[in-house]
Parts: sequence; C-alpha cells; structure tokens
Amino acid sequence: MTQEQWGQVQQTLLQTVGRNNFKNWIEPLQFDNLSDGVATFHVPTSFLGNYVSQNFGDVIRYQMSATGADVRRVRFEVADGPAKSSPKPAAERAAPATNGQAGPVVHSPARTAPRDDLLPAAPLDPRFTFDSFVVGKPNELAHAAARRVAEGGAVTFNPLFLYGGVGLGKTHLMHAIAHELSSRRPDLNVVYLSAEQFMYRFVQALRDRKMMDFKELFRSVDVLMVDDVQFIAGKESTQEEFFHTFNALVDQNRQIIISADRAPGEIKDLEDRIKSRLQCGLVVDLHPTDYELRLGILQSKVEIQRAQYPDLVLADGVLEFLAHRISTNVRVLEGALTRLFAFASLVGREITHELTQDCLADVLRASERKITVEEIQRKVSEHYNIRLSDMIGPKRLRNFARPRQVAMYLCKQLTSRSLPEIGRHFGGRDHTTIMHGVRRIEELRAQDGQIAEDLELLRRTLEA
Repeated sequence: MTQEQWGQVQQTLLQTVGRNNFKNWIEPLQFDNLSDGVATFHVPTSFLGNYVSQNFGDVIRYQMSATGADVRRVRFEVADGPAKSSPKPAAERAAPATNGQAGPVVHSPARTAPRDDLLPAAPLDPRFTFDSFVVGKPNELAHAAARRVAEGGAVTFNPLFLYGGVGLGKTHLMHAIAHELSSRRPDLNVVYLSAEQFMYRFVQALRDRKMMDFKELFRSVDVLMVDDVQFIAGKESTQEEFFHTFNALVDQNRQIIISADRAPGEIKDLEDRIKSRLQCGLVVDLHPTDYELRLGILQSKVEIQRAQYPDLVLADGVLEFLAHRISTNVRVLEGALTRLFAFASLVGREITHELTQDCLADVLRASERKITVEEIQRKVSEHYNIRLSDMIGPKRLRNFARPRQVAMYLCKQLTSRSLPEIGRHFGGRDHTTIMHGVRRIEELRAQDGQIAEDLELLRRTLEA
C-alpha cells in the first residue's frame, strides 16, 4: 500500500469515525509499510497506539482491506525519531470543522509527549468569543478577569472560578478564553471540558486500568478549564482525583479555570478541601442581567439577524419591550429574537409590537417575572452585607438570624414555594422554623420602622 492509498483510506475514516475522533486519533498515525498482511504505523506514544488498537483497529483494517490490500492485522510502533511529516500547528488543529462543528479544544505544541492531541475535549463554539460578549455592570468583573487570564501571562489568580445562573455567560467566557489563548499562545496545551467529561475519562481509565496514563495526561496541560464543576459533587472517587489533579497543576503554576452554577461554598456534597481550594483564587459572580445589558445584547444580535434578513423592518420600541419582558435568561432572549425575525420573514410583515406579542406569546407567558428563593437570599445577603453561606448556615447570631428571617418572610410572600420547600433552601430547616421566622418578621414589621423600610426596599428591588 502506498502513502497515496493510505491518504484515501484516511478520507474514508474521516467520514466513518467523525471529525473529532479523526483529529485526535487517526491523523497522528504515520503509515510505514504493509508486509505479510501486517500494516505497521508509527505513533508518538504507546498510549495513543494502545487506544487506537482497541477502539479503531478493526475499522482501520477493514477500510484498508476495502482498497484491495491484504491486511489481516494492524501494528503500532512508537517512533524513535521525529515523525515523518510535521504535525499541523495547534491553531490549525483546533479550527472549526467544515460541517459547522468546532474542533476539540486541545492546543498543544509538537514539543513533548503526551501532549500531541491525546486528550479529547469538548468542542468550542466559534460564536463564543470576547468580541461577541456584551459587557454590562452585572458581568464586567467576570469579563475583565477572563480577559486577564486569556492574555496568557504570569498567573495572577489561580483558579479563576466563575459562577452564576443559567444563561448568564459562564460558558461563553470559558470558550472565549480558550479561543484567545489558542490565538495568542498556540504553544500552550489548553484543555476545555465539562466536569461530566472529566468524570467519564476517569471512570474509563479505571475500567481499562490506565490510571497512570490518565494522571499523566491531565497533569501535563498548561491550562485546564472545567465547566459545570457542580456535577462532580457526591462522586467521591472523581473528587479525589480532581483534588490531586488540581494540586499538581497549581504546584506547577499552571492556570485552572472553573465554572459552576453557584459559589464553591454553596455546592452541596462537594468535599470541604475542594471548596477550600476553589476559594483560594478569584471567585466571580455573574449577576442576573439588568435592563441595559439585555438591551445591549439584543442590539448586537439584531445586526446578525439583519445580515440574514436585510429587508425586514423593525418597529421602534420592540427591543425595549423584549428587554423588559424577558429578564431571566439570555439564551431565551436570543432565541426569542431569532424566532421573531424568522416568523416576520415567513409572513412578510414588519416586526411590530402586535406581531411580537402574537409570535412570542408562549415565551412571554413563561418569562413573566418569577422571583426565586435563591434570588431573594442573594439580595437579602447583599442588603445586610453578610455572606450567603452564613445566612443559610447554622449560626444563630442575631446579625445572621434576623436577615435569615427576613429572607424567609419574603420567600413566603413573593414565591409559590411551600414552607417545607423554603426550608430545604435554608440548609434543610424544618417547616416549623420557617413558620416561626415568618411570624417573627410580621410582628417586627408592625413594631420596627427599620424592618418595615427594609422589607419594602427589598420587595421593590426584587420585583423591578
């Protein structure tokens, strides 16, 4: 079999195994020769050879045989010298695929093994860059911190921990950091993956008895990015390995970037030692969007929609209406705008208030202002200048107990949650404790003008 024939087999394998698998596992193979029914390949490391043999050996043999070659077995040998052809630059390896799917977020120099594409990671979304991120007061600190890390200079805070609710921009910033690092520092080995993927790789390594390979791979990265770390909570073995990986990278002054849906101290069933490590860097909260930020996001997205629908007319006040009515989730906001433009194009009408209300009736109903227990707890904590963990924790000091009772009262008044449900959000307290707190605030409201003023101010803030 010639190198040209192997190139044809590679094209077939690309369609068979998918672009990500091809980039990570097939492309690094260097075809050497075919002799006595044995196809020999050079590989950069024994780990890659073993993995390909177990997972793709049969399909490689089948596709080679389909060309008419007599291939009964494939063999992988670790190359003693440099590869026969130079590997592609990291930035090129990470370029978005032609089918619209982004390539794996692994940017590694060709300098040392095991850093040559051996760690499959989550795909990057090419839309999630710093240029497309709309900055406002609720997210300006998170954006600035992400920018600083993305510069790829000396580590100033490690880890960077980003947290916030759904649709507030955590994943967007994570992807933007990876994009920027791959552009500025293609020599760095940057890995972005979800906590679920980390757990899957760990379990797979345990099953295949390849824990040393797992440890070597994860501890050789320059920048490790783990999204939604709350999903490893309660998984004891995974937490143990994550803890040791975290320590090993920090000791080597490697950058770690973590995201979650809540602060480290508030993630239930996460080991205290991991919480402590996560809190030792910079912890940044992405607050719920305000009206100005939502309007800015809509205005930036309108420019994208106009490129697709250049003839559509958008009436004055429609964007302001959407920014007011859809306040909980940026993804819902963007989806509503996309649907609105598509609908107006199909029916051939101007985008007016009436059309908007007809087209988005279900979205607008679902997005009616719904105050959550978590939002009340956060606002009350900020108002009384205490930590959220102290409010929901066991401490009974007056400066914690009174704000806690205020929050319980507001939860009862402003949400549809039952007393037992509210109790679960306050550290698993019994419903009778919630009832006592509500009654106590009702009494104080009539007796203490300051409490009454605080309650009114908090209510207006929450309902704004």
